[in-house]
Amino acid sequence: MTVRTTRRAVLSAATMMAAAIAATACGSPQDTANGGGDSAAPVKVGLVYSQSGALASYGKQYIEGFRAGLDFATNGTNKVGDRAIEITEVDDAGDPAKAVSAAKDLIGKGNKIIAGSTASGVALQVAPIAAQNKVLFISGPAATDAVTGANKYTFRSGRQSYQDVVTAKSFIGDPTGKKVVVFAQDGAFGDANEAAVKEVIGGAGASVSAVRAPASATEFTPFASQIKSAKPDLLFVAWAGTTAPAMWQTLDQQGVLTSTTVVTGLDIRASWPTFGAAGTKISFLSHYFDGASDTEAAKAAKAKVPGGTLDLFHPDGFAAAQMVVRAAAEGGDDVEKMVTALEGWSFESVKGTMTIRAEDHALLQPMYQANLTGSGDAFTAAPQKALTGDESAPPVQAMKG
Repeated sequence: MTVRTTRRAVLSAATMMAAAIAATACGSPQDTANGGGDSAAPVKVGLVYSQSGALASYGKQYIEGFRAGLDFATNGTNKVGDRAIEITEVDDAGDPAKAVSAAKDLIGKGNKIIAGSTASGVALQVAPIAAQNKVLFISGPAATDAVTGANKYTFRSGRQSYQDVVTAKSFIGDPTGKKVVVFAQDGAFGDANEAAVKEVIGGAGASVSAVRAPASATEFTPFASQIKSAKPDLLFVAWAGTTAPAMWQTLDQQGVLTSTTVVTGLDIRASWPTFGAAGTKISFLSHYFDGASDTEAAKAAKAKVPGGTLDLFHPDGFAAAQMVVRAAAEGGDDVEKMVTALEGWSFESVKGTMTIRAEDHALLQPMYQANLTGSGDAFTAAPQKALTGDESAPPVQAMKG
């Protein structure tokens, strides 16, 4: 277990009055109040995320974004009121058991705020721990829809899968009477994507079918033939792993990419070369990429993130830090007040206006249509359309606990 401690924290005193008047109103990320609590004691925050393991690259972006967001939300003072924010980072390696152990240990040491969760499986295990111990939990890049509405103490700083699929739907306009095919690997990942497309796009009037391939498949021509024979108006591709380059090359060579609208998610920048020559022929739904927004928060993040280039999960860390500062500033040491301060709060972040829906803690946020130009390591992404937080909003979930 790796533990690193840093001190952080304060919001602008100039906006204290506005935040105190309207805890749920739209405000700048620097809005604050003293929030009570022991003014001499630090605000203790535990970050449990993937520093190692399969999602370490996601975790790296999250923590870089978090540090930039904390600096932004505190105007560089690294305090809330007179209280330093004390950050303890723990590596869960993407393992839910390690994450639960770390969360319990941090709670036992007095941390009333836990954030992180790079992996969906981790978030779903940590959320109940937060409810049982009545501490604030702010999940990070974990995209599972089940985090939304998990319990009153659980929030999220990233997008959820439903928002991805709604963005995919936007490529075909009115889905009524349209034919959609999901191309995915066998297994839980493919199952989840097929189910989401059927719910979101099928539920809006499209006919949805699926072409599934074994995760071990290396020859994709038969699957490309099935897809072409189906003549879809939209092909939704959900693929992960080392066979992606061969899969995309085959779809391109078999003419699939020129016969229909092909949509997939735009992953982190390092993955872009895997699209090969197919990259410029694909329509991408995107949570975020460098250049997708030009907000003040985005500029601040670029100035702080190593290398000066934003990537997929920098906004999740940045927003998490803003939420931590909001909670500590308004709630002090009272977790119930922290929850109230976050519910319904709108704030300006890297992507633009973010709103925490009070009913289920969904994070309403912009989503993007994008395309790639160039090739290989020189691919660059450009936004084609931005969906507002309302346009990409998931349905309201009943709070489970």
